[in-house]
Amino acid sequence: MIIRKVTPLNSPNTASQPIDLEIEDGKISRLGSQLDNPKGLREYVFEDALISKGWVDLHVHVYFGATDISIRPEQAGLETGVTTLVDCGSAGEANFVGFSEFIAKQAKERLFAFLNIGSIGLVACNRISELSLGFRSVNVERTLKTIENYPELIRGIKCRASQVITGDLGAEAVRVARKVARVAGLPLIVHVGEPPPLLEDVLDLLEEGDVVTHAFHGKPGGNLMEDPRSLAAVHEARARGVLLDVGHGAASFSFKVMRFAREQGIETDLISTDLHRNSIKGPAYDLPTTLSKLLNLGMPLDQVIAAGSTRPSSFLDPTEGKDWLKVGQNADLTVFRVDEANISVEDSLGDHLTLTQLIHPLLAVQGSNHAECSLRFQ
Repeated sequence: MIIRKVTPLNSPNTASQPIDLEIEDGKISRLGSQLDNPKGLREYVFEDALISKGWVDLHVHVYFGATDISIRPEQAGLETGVTTLVDCGSAGEANFVGFSEFIAKQAKERLFAFLNIGSIGLVACNRISELSLGFRSVNVERTLKTIENYPELIRGIKCRASQVITGDLGAEAVRVARKVARVAGLPLIVHVGEPPPLLEDVLDLLEEGDVVTHAFHGKPGGNLMEDPRSLAAVHEARARGVLLDVGHGAASFSFKVMRFAREQGIETDLISTDLHRNSIKGPAYDLPTTLSKLLNLGMPLDQVIAAGSTRPSSFLDPTEGKDWLKVGQNADLTVFRVDEANISVEDSLGDHLTLTQLIHPLLAVQGSNHAECSLRFQ
Protein backbone atom coordinates (compact mmCIF):
# COMPACT_ATOMS: atom_id res chain seq x y z
CA MET A 1 0.00 0.00 0.00
CA ILE A 2 1.15 3.53 -0.80
CA ILE A 3 -0.55 6.53 0.83
CA ARG A 4 0.08 9.76 -1.06
CA LYS A 5 -0.03 13.47 -0.27
CA VAL A 6 -0.78 13.41 3.44
CA THR A 7 0.52 16.00 5.92
CA PRO A 8 1.73 14.60 9.27
CA LEU A 9 0.22 16.08 12.44
CA ASN A 10 2.00 15.77 15.79
CA SER A 11 5.00 13.94 14.34
CA PRO A 12 8.46 14.84 15.70
CA ASN A 13 10.22 13.15 12.79
CA THR A 14 8.70 14.90 9.79
CA ALA A 15 8.04 18.44 8.71
CA SER A 16 4.43 19.54 8.32
CA GLN A 17 4.28 19.15 4.57
CA PRO A 18 2.70 16.51 2.33
CA ILE A 19 4.55 13.21 2.06
CA ASP A 20 4.04 9.73 0.64
CA LEU A 21 4.47 6.57 2.66
CA GLU A 22 4.69 2.93 1.69
CA ILE A 23 3.41 0.13 3.90
CA GLU A 24 4.40 -3.51 3.45
CA ASP A 25 3.81 -6.46 5.77
CA GLY A 26 2.18 -4.17 8.29
CA LYS A 27 5.18 -1.85 8.64
CA ILE A 28 6.19 1.51 7.20
CA SER A 29 8.75 0.58 4.55
CA ARG A 30 9.42 3.94 2.87
CA LEU A 31 8.77 7.65 3.40
CA GLY A 32 9.34 10.41 0.87
CA SER A 33 7.94 12.67 -1.79
CA GLN A 34 6.43 11.20 -4.96
CA LEU A 35 7.49 7.64 -4.18
CA ASP A 36 7.67 5.31 -7.16
CA ASN A 37 5.61 2.11 -7.14
CA PRO A 38 7.60 -0.63 -8.90
CA LYS A 39 5.69 -3.41 -7.07
CA GLY A 40 2.31 -2.15 -8.17
CA LEU A 41 1.04 -1.70 -4.63
CA ARG A 42 -2.45 -0.36 -4.06
CA GLU A 43 -2.41 3.43 -3.88
CA TYR A 44 -4.52 5.85 -1.87
CA VAL A 45 -4.19 9.45 -3.08
CA PHE A 46 -5.60 12.25 -0.94
CA GLU A 47 -6.02 16.01 -1.21
CA ASP A 48 -5.77 18.35 1.79
CA ALA A 49 -5.52 15.35 4.13
CA LEU A 50 -3.68 14.98 7.42
CA ILE A 51 -2.19 11.85 8.93
CA SER A 52 -1.74 11.09 12.61
CA LYS A 53 -0.86 8.16 14.79
CA GLY A 54 -3.80 5.77 14.75
CA TRP A 55 -6.70 6.96 16.83
CA VAL A 56 -7.27 5.33 20.22
CA ASP A 57 -10.67 5.11 21.89
CA LEU A 58 -9.80 4.62 25.55
CA HIS A 59 -13.36 3.96 26.70
CA VAL A 60 -15.60 1.61 24.74
CA HIS A 61 -17.69 -1.45 25.55
CA VAL A 62 -17.07 -4.21 23.02
CA TYR A 63 -17.61 -7.44 24.97
CA PHE A 64 -20.39 -8.25 22.52
CA GLY A 65 -22.81 -10.95 23.64
CA ALA A 66 -21.48 -11.07 27.19
CA THR A 67 -22.89 -7.77 28.46
CA ASP A 68 -26.19 -6.15 27.63
CA ILE A 69 -24.67 -2.87 26.43
CA SER A 70 -21.65 -4.01 24.42
CA ILE A 71 -21.27 -3.52 20.67
CA ARG A 72 -18.98 -5.34 18.26
CA PRO A 73 -15.38 -4.05 18.03
CA GLU A 74 -15.75 -3.26 14.33
CA GLN A 75 -18.60 -0.85 15.10
CA ALA A 76 -16.17 1.37 17.01
CA GLY A 77 -12.99 0.54 15.14
CA LEU A 78 -11.15 0.87 11.84
CA GLU A 79 -14.13 1.98 9.78
CA THR A 80 -14.47 5.05 12.04
CA GLY A 81 -10.73 5.81 12.00
CA VAL A 82 -9.94 4.05 15.28
CA THR A 83 -7.06 1.57 15.28
CA THR A 84 -6.94 0.78 19.02
CA LEU A 85 -9.87 0.09 21.34
CA VAL A 86 -9.85 -0.21 25.10
CA ASP A 87 -12.79 -2.00 26.66
CA CYS A 88 -13.46 -0.09 29.85
CA GLY A 89 -14.60 -2.52 32.51
CA SER A 90 -17.07 -4.72 30.62
CA ALA A 91 -15.34 -7.79 32.06
CA GLY A 92 -14.33 -8.61 35.61
CA GLU A 93 -12.12 -11.44 36.77
CA ALA A 94 -14.94 -13.99 36.57
CA ASN A 95 -15.52 -13.57 32.83
CA PHE A 96 -12.36 -12.04 31.40
CA VAL A 97 -11.27 -15.25 29.69
CA GLY A 98 -14.20 -14.88 27.28
CA PHE A 99 -13.13 -11.36 26.35
CA SER A 100 -9.64 -12.64 25.58
CA GLU A 101 -10.70 -15.69 23.59
CA PHE A 102 -13.75 -14.49 21.70
CA ILE A 103 -13.26 -10.72 21.31
CA ALA A 104 -9.61 -9.65 21.52
CA LYS A 105 -8.24 -12.55 19.45
CA GLN A 106 -10.78 -12.04 16.67
CA ALA A 107 -10.66 -8.27 16.23
CA LYS A 108 -8.86 -6.49 13.41
CA GLU A 109 -8.26 -3.56 15.73
CA ARG A 110 -5.71 -3.67 18.54
CA LEU A 111 -7.63 -4.34 21.76
CA PHE A 112 -6.83 -3.75 25.42
CA ALA A 113 -8.97 -3.73 28.55
CA PHE A 114 -9.45 -2.15 31.93
CA LEU A 115 -10.50 -4.93 34.30
CA ASN A 116 -13.60 -4.18 36.36
CA ILE A 117 -13.00 -4.31 40.11
CA GLY A 118 -16.38 -6.08 40.35
CA SER A 119 -15.99 -9.76 39.50
CA ILE A 120 -18.99 -9.98 37.13
CA GLY A 121 -18.29 -6.82 35.17
CA LEU A 122 -21.17 -5.27 33.23
CA VAL A 123 -23.16 -8.42 32.52
CA ALA A 124 -26.43 -6.60 33.21
CA CYS A 125 -25.19 -3.04 33.22
CA ASN A 126 -27.16 -0.59 35.40
CA ARG A 127 -29.71 -3.33 36.18
CA ILE A 128 -27.49 -5.51 38.34
CA SER A 129 -24.51 -3.56 39.65
CA GLU A 130 -21.15 -5.28 39.55
CA LEU A 131 -20.90 -4.20 43.23
CA SER A 132 -24.44 -5.22 44.21
CA LEU A 133 -23.19 -7.56 46.95
CA GLY A 134 -20.89 -4.99 48.47
CA PHE A 135 -17.35 -6.19 48.93
CA ARG A 136 -18.53 -9.77 48.39
CA SER A 137 -18.64 -8.66 44.72
CA VAL A 138 -14.85 -8.19 44.74
CA ASN A 139 -12.27 -10.95 44.86
CA VAL A 140 -8.88 -9.31 45.19
CA GLU A 141 -6.86 -12.52 44.85
CA ARG A 142 -8.62 -13.67 41.68
CA THR A 143 -8.47 -10.15 40.22
CA LEU A 144 -4.72 -9.97 40.73
CA LYS A 145 -4.32 -13.46 39.25
CA THR A 146 -6.31 -12.46 36.17
CA ILE A 147 -4.05 -9.44 35.69
CA GLU A 148 -1.03 -11.71 36.02
CA ASN A 149 -2.48 -14.11 33.41
CA TYR A 150 -3.24 -11.43 30.81
CA PRO A 151 -0.46 -8.81 30.93
CA GLU A 152 -0.70 -8.28 27.17
CA LEU A 153 -4.35 -7.19 27.44
CA ILE A 154 -5.05 -5.62 30.82
CA ARG A 155 -3.85 -2.02 31.14
CA GLY A 156 -5.64 -0.89 34.30
CA ILE A 157 -8.43 -1.34 36.83
CA LYS A 158 -11.91 0.16 36.33
CA CYS A 159 -14.20 1.28 39.12
CA ARG A 160 -17.59 2.90 38.58
CA ALA A 161 -17.95 5.37 41.45
CA SER A 162 -21.51 6.60 41.38
CA GLN A 163 -24.36 5.88 43.77
CA VAL A 164 -26.32 3.63 41.43
CA ILE A 165 -23.26 1.34 41.27
CA THR A 166 -21.45 1.58 44.59
CA GLY A 167 -24.52 1.86 46.83
CA ASP A 168 -23.48 2.18 50.46
CA LEU A 169 -19.84 1.43 49.66
CA GLY A 170 -19.31 4.97 48.43
CA ALA A 171 -15.69 6.02 48.09
CA GLU A 172 -14.54 2.82 49.84
CA ALA A 173 -15.03 1.01 46.52
CA VAL A 174 -12.53 3.41 44.93
CA ARG A 175 -10.13 2.94 47.84
CA VAL A 176 -10.12 -0.83 47.36
CA ALA A 177 -9.75 -0.51 43.58
CA ARG A 178 -6.87 1.91 44.07
CA LYS A 179 -5.17 -0.62 46.37
CA VAL A 180 -5.57 -3.44 43.83
CA ALA A 181 -4.23 -1.22 41.05
CA ARG A 182 -1.25 -0.23 43.17
CA VAL A 183 -0.42 -3.86 44.00
CA ALA A 184 -0.69 -4.75 40.30
CA GLY A 185 1.39 -1.76 39.23
CA LEU A 186 -1.41 -0.46 37.00
CA PRO A 187 -3.38 2.79 36.76
CA LEU A 188 -6.95 3.12 37.98
CA ILE A 189 -9.69 4.54 35.76
CA VAL A 190 -12.71 5.81 37.68
CA HIS A 191 -16.18 6.53 36.33
CA VAL A 192 -17.71 9.51 38.15
CA GLY A 193 -21.38 10.43 38.07
CA GLU A 194 -24.28 10.64 40.50
CA PRO A 195 -23.08 11.18 44.09
CA PRO A 196 -22.30 9.77 46.53
CA PRO A 197 -19.37 9.41 46.51
CA LEU A 198 -18.61 13.08 46.05
CA LEU A 199 -16.32 14.04 43.18
CA GLU A 200 -13.77 15.56 45.56
CA ASP A 201 -13.71 12.42 47.71
CA VAL A 202 -12.95 10.31 44.63
CA LEU A 203 -10.28 12.70 43.37
CA ASP A 204 -8.52 12.75 46.75
CA LEU A 205 -7.87 8.99 46.38
CA LEU A 206 -6.33 9.14 42.91
CA GLU A 207 -2.63 9.14 42.11
CA GLU A 208 -0.40 10.20 39.25
CA GLY A 209 -1.36 8.38 36.08
CA ASP A 210 -4.89 7.54 37.19
CA VAL A 211 -7.81 8.60 34.96
CA VAL A 212 -11.18 10.18 35.68
CA THR A 213 -13.59 9.26 32.89
CA HIS A 214 -16.84 11.24 32.38
CA ALA A 215 -14.87 14.15 33.86
CA PHE A 216 -17.13 16.74 32.22
CA HIS A 217 -20.57 15.27 32.91
CA GLY A 218 -23.42 17.52 33.99
CA LYS A 219 -25.19 15.39 36.58
CA PRO A 220 -26.47 17.38 39.60
CA GLY A 221 -24.33 17.28 42.70
CA GLY A 222 -21.44 15.52 41.01
CA ASN A 223 -19.95 17.80 38.36
CA LEU A 224 -16.97 20.12 38.64
CA MET A 225 -18.95 23.28 37.85
CA GLU A 226 -21.35 23.48 40.80
CA ASP A 227 -19.08 23.67 43.84
CA PRO A 228 -15.79 25.57 44.37
CA ARG A 229 -14.49 22.65 46.46
CA SER A 230 -15.05 20.25 43.56
CA LEU A 231 -13.32 22.62 41.17
CA ALA A 232 -10.38 23.03 43.55
CA ALA A 233 -10.11 19.24 43.86
CA VAL A 234 -9.90 18.94 40.07
CA HIS A 235 -7.06 21.48 39.95
CA GLU A 236 -5.25 19.67 42.77
CA ALA A 237 -5.65 16.28 41.13
CA ARG A 238 -4.36 17.54 37.78
CA ALA A 239 -1.36 19.12 39.51
CA ARG A 240 -0.32 15.69 40.84
CA GLY A 241 -0.77 13.98 37.47
CA VAL A 242 -4.34 12.67 37.44
CA LEU A 243 -5.70 12.61 33.87
CA LEU A 244 -9.13 13.77 32.72
CA ASP A 245 -11.05 11.87 30.04
CA VAL A 246 -14.23 12.94 28.23
CA GLY A 247 -15.93 9.50 28.14
CA HIS A 248 -18.93 10.97 26.30
CA GLY A 249 -21.45 8.14 26.52
CA ALA A 250 -25.22 8.51 26.59
CA ALA A 251 -25.36 10.49 29.84
CA SER A 252 -21.89 11.75 30.67
CA PHE A 253 -20.80 14.81 28.65
CA SER A 254 -21.99 18.40 28.99
CA PHE A 255 -21.05 21.22 26.61
CA LYS A 256 -21.78 23.69 29.41
CA VAL A 257 -19.46 21.97 31.88
CA MET A 258 -16.73 21.61 29.24
CA ARG A 259 -16.91 25.32 28.39
CA PHE A 260 -16.74 26.19 32.09
CA ALA A 261 -13.74 23.91 32.61
CA ARG A 262 -11.85 25.51 29.72
CA GLU A 263 -12.60 28.96 31.15
CA GLN A 264 -10.99 27.75 34.40
CA GLY A 265 -7.87 26.57 32.57
CA ILE A 266 -8.88 22.91 32.66
CA GLU A 267 -8.45 21.03 29.37
CA THR A 268 -9.21 17.40 28.84
CA ASP A 269 -6.16 15.13 28.57
CA LEU A 270 -7.97 12.32 26.76
CA ILE A 271 -10.98 12.12 24.46
CA SER A 272 -13.01 8.90 24.38
CA THR A 273 -16.56 7.97 23.46
CA ASP A 274 -17.89 5.46 26.02
CA LEU A 275 -19.44 3.87 22.96
CA HIS A 276 -22.08 1.22 23.65
CA ARG A 277 -25.58 0.24 22.54
CA ASN A 278 -27.17 3.31 24.10
CA SER A 279 -24.72 5.89 22.73
CA ILE A 280 -23.72 4.61 19.29
CA LYS A 281 -26.82 6.06 17.56
CA GLY A 282 -26.34 9.32 19.43
CA PRO A 283 -25.30 11.40 21.16
CA ALA A 284 -21.72 10.04 20.97
CA TYR A 285 -21.94 8.22 17.59
CA ASP A 286 -18.19 7.56 17.15
CA LEU A 287 -14.76 8.95 17.99
CA PRO A 288 -14.46 11.42 15.05
CA THR A 289 -17.80 13.02 16.00
CA THR A 290 -16.66 13.29 19.62
CA LEU A 291 -13.32 14.76 18.54
CA SER A 292 -15.20 17.25 16.35
CA LYS A 293 -17.25 18.40 19.34
CA LEU A 294 -14.10 19.27 21.27
CA LEU A 295 -12.65 21.06 18.25
CA ASN A 296 -15.77 23.19 17.94
CA LEU A 297 -15.70 23.95 21.66
CA GLY A 298 -12.37 25.70 21.06
CA MET A 299 -9.74 23.04 21.69
CA PRO A 300 -6.92 23.40 19.10
CA LEU A 301 -6.80 20.71 16.40
CA ASP A 302 -3.37 19.38 17.31
CA GLN A 303 -4.45 18.97 20.94
CA VAL A 304 -7.73 17.32 19.95
CA ILE A 305 -5.95 14.75 17.78
CA ALA A 306 -3.26 14.18 20.42
CA ALA A 307 -5.99 13.53 23.02
CA GLY A 308 -7.40 10.85 20.74
CA SER A 309 -4.14 9.34 19.51
CA THR A 310 -0.66 9.93 20.92
CA ARG A 311 -1.70 10.67 24.51
CA PRO A 312 -3.86 7.56 25.07
CA SER A 313 -1.31 5.51 23.14
CA SER A 314 1.45 6.67 25.50
CA PHE A 315 -0.85 6.00 28.45
CA LEU A 316 -1.27 2.39 27.32
CA ASP A 317 2.44 2.00 26.61
CA PRO A 318 4.89 4.80 27.55
CA THR A 319 7.26 3.67 24.78
CA GLU A 320 4.62 4.49 22.15
CA GLY A 321 3.16 7.70 20.84
CA LYS A 322 6.18 9.72 19.78
CA ASP A 323 7.98 7.92 16.96
CA TRP A 324 4.89 6.77 15.10
CA LEU A 325 6.01 7.84 11.63
CA LYS A 326 9.35 6.29 10.71
CA VAL A 327 10.63 3.48 8.52
CA GLY A 328 10.40 0.11 10.24
CA GLN A 329 7.63 1.19 12.60
CA ASN A 330 4.42 -0.82 12.83
CA ALA A 331 1.81 0.90 10.68
CA ASP A 332 -0.64 2.46 13.12
CA LEU A 333 -2.10 5.45 11.27
CA THR A 334 -5.26 7.44 10.62
CA VAL A 335 -5.72 9.66 7.57
CA PHE A 336 -8.35 12.37 7.97
CA ARG A 337 -9.53 15.72 6.72
CA VAL A 338 -11.08 18.72 8.48
CA ASP A 339 -14.13 19.79 6.49
CA GLU A 340 -16.31 22.86 6.72
CA ALA A 341 -19.72 21.93 8.10
CA ASN A 342 -23.02 23.22 9.43
CA ILE A 343 -24.27 20.33 11.55
CA SER A 344 -26.15 20.41 14.84
CA VAL A 345 -25.11 17.83 17.45
CA GLU A 346 -26.16 17.20 21.04
CA ASP A 347 -24.39 16.48 24.28
CA SER A 348 -25.70 13.99 26.82
CA LEU A 349 -28.14 16.51 28.26
CA GLY A 350 -29.75 17.44 24.95
CA ASP A 351 -27.96 20.77 24.56
CA HIS A 352 -27.02 21.62 20.99
CA LEU A 353 -23.75 22.67 19.34
CA THR A 354 -23.27 23.62 15.70
CA LEU A 355 -20.23 21.97 14.17
CA THR A 356 -18.63 24.35 11.69
CA GLN A 357 -15.59 22.08 11.42
CA LEU A 358 -15.90 18.34 11.05
CA ILE A 359 -13.06 15.85 11.55
CA HIS A 360 -13.65 13.29 8.82
CA PRO A 361 -11.64 10.02 8.86
CA LEU A 362 -10.62 8.69 5.45
CA LEU A 363 -8.36 5.68 6.03
CA ALA A 364 -7.21 3.74 9.09
CA VAL A 365 -4.30 1.30 9.17
CA GLN A 366 -3.39 -1.09 11.98
CA GLY A 367 -0.57 -3.39 10.95
CA SER A 368 -1.77 -5.52 8.04
CA ASN A 369 -5.40 -4.46 8.50
CA HIS A 370 -6.91 -1.32 7.06
CA ALA A 371 -10.29 0.19 6.22
CA GLU A 372 -11.73 3.13 4.36
CA CYS A 373 -13.69 5.22 6.83
CA SER A 374 -17.01 6.96 7.23
CA LEU A 375 -18.95 8.97 9.81
CA ARG A 376 -21.89 7.24 11.46
CA PHE A 377 -24.29 10.15 11.90
CA GLN A 378 -24.19 11.56 8.37
